[in-house]
Amino acid sequence: MEKLLSYPISIIYYLCFGLTLVFFHPIQWFCFNVLGYKAHKLSVDALQFFLMRCANILGTRFTFDNPHNIPLSTPLIIVANHQSLYDISPIMWYMRKHHTKFISKVELGKGIPSVSYNLRHGGSVLIDRKNPRQSLPAIMKFGEYIENTKRAAVIFPEGTRSKDGTPKPFQTKGLEIMFKKVPSALVVPISINNSWKMQRYGQFPMGLGTHIKFTVHKPLELATFADKQALLKQVEQTIKSHIHLKK
Repeated sequence: MEKLLSYPISIIYYLCFGLTLVFFHPIQWFCFNVLGYKAHKLSVDALQFFLMRCANILGTRFTFDNPHNIPLSTPLIIVANHQSLYDISPIMWYMRKHHTKFISKVELGKGIPSVSYNLRHGGSVLIDRKNPRQSLPAIMKFGEYIENTKRAAVIFPEGTRSKDGTPKPFQTKGLEIMFKKVPSALVVPISINNSWKMQRYGQFPMGLGTHIKFTVHKPLELATFADKQALLKQVEQTIKSHIHLKK
């Protein structure tokens, strides 16, 4: 019954979602090219807010539990598990004061209104996973940018989305590079639950009534860890221990 009901609601959702992306694309262009970074950032923040409101059409709720007073003057390396594209807007919105930037696959850099433009111009980095000669130097440069600007890099080290919420092994090469290039960073683990349920039936129809939960764990000061492999294991264990696999 729920799946049948989700068909017409999903059509309304996708219509609103697409119109929101198209509406904000020229706004982003104008802000970036005429008004500069600060205005462009505000337009991107507003985009995330309205994309989350679009998800509310499906009965989606977001809980972002962050009890920590994370300083704004320190670069961050935000590490999270990855369940769907619906992980992204809440992190960008609720962590917006930290100027979140992403390591994203190069395919997303074109063809998607608003999203592709922000990935190309907003400070994120696009990498070709199949080409280490491109991806590794790009991540190094990205790390230097995060260190110099005191902004936040968001990394999903699983490398791909989990279709049923089950966490995949972390691929740590990108994180190891970031640890070297952002030595003054705080590492912020985040556990994400239930966003995979948005696409429990695939791309269409959408899942209804999903409660997506984000848990921000205690930030870890990178410089205090002489053994970076121990830090990687601790971050992975912390994130995965708070992932609930109840269907």
